[in-house]
Amino acid sequence: MSEKTSSTRGWVCRTLLMIGALAVMSQTAGALDTQDITVDWTEAGKKLAAERVANWKTKAEMVMVPAGEFLMGSDKKTDRLAYRSEIPQHRVYLDAFEIGKYEVTALEYLKFVLATNRSPQLDWRYDGGNFQDSMAHHPIMHVTWYDADAYCKWAGQRLPTEAEWEKAARGSDGRLFPWGQEYAGPTRANFGRTGLSGPVRDRPERLLLYPPIISVDKYENALSPYGLYQTIGNVAEWVADWYNPDYYKTAPDRNPQGPEAGTQKAFRGGGWMDSTTTMRVAMRNGTDPNTKINWLGFRCARSVSENQLSIKTSHVRPALSLLEAEH
Repeated sequence: MSEKTSSTRGWVCRTLLMIGALAVMSQTAGALDTQDITVDWTEAGKKLAAERVANWKTKAEMVMVPAGEFLMGSDKKTDRLAYRSEIPQHRVYLDAFEIGKYEVTALEYLKFVLATNRSPQLDWRYDGGNFQDSMAHHPIMHVTWYDADAYCKWAGQRLPTEAEWEKAARGSDGRLFPWGQEYAGPTRANFGRTGLSGPVRDRPERLLLYPPIISVDKYENALSPYGLYQTIGNVAEWVADWYNPDYYKTAPDRNPQGPEAGTQKAFRGGGWMDSTTTMRVAMRNGTDPNTKINWLGFRCARSVSENQLSIKTSHVRPALSLLEAEH
């Protein structure tokens, strides 16, 4: 047999094997639906989970975003990467509100799971239904919009609107990123990662792999003007609104709540597998509210009443008076 013939046969064999492997993988991927996967507690596992909830400190801090206007959306003149759904850029007034300083973590969500008698998350596969110790302050993932909404309500809060999320992430001056105009890089955000076997969006079977996410309190050099961590990168975040790519064309300029109805819920902030083009605070998108995926989590918000504002302001005034007296 000639060397050329042998080489050709080898190539054919490898090709056939590859086609067969892809066919099997495709069938496997088609059978994977994270909505249908459940993990059960063991008695010891649930006891360990209760001990963690009782003894481990969470990162459930909130920050105040004052009332006022901000620039929402994108202008192609200042952001060449802007998508149609971000246009036109417009001024929006929002009442004061509070929002999570961090994304909701696995430990915080564990409290909710135990309190509402839910099953463990599909990635909690250790010690009878628990996450590993190092995952405690990772953002929760594999939650539907309805799960996120239920958690926030259970916590006495709510999901932020798109407008609230964007103002909290970028401030009032229309900046492209939480920290200013300089593009995101690996020292400021967890993005552009492929995981152990490649991007999740390309291969559904990778949904079951634990992704390369990090604790919610990293990147102190990338805070938003109001002190929020990781509004871009790590995981994207569900928000309250129904999603419509053309909503900005008719949206009200005061406390917009999103479309009255729809088939998709909006999410904001790029995730760990996103590229530079989507790692911008004005970027918006939507998906089926029943979606569970390992690049999508959430943070909660809370409306602030006039009485609460007065109380919070009254705590600040004495401190200012002392400083003035010292000077």
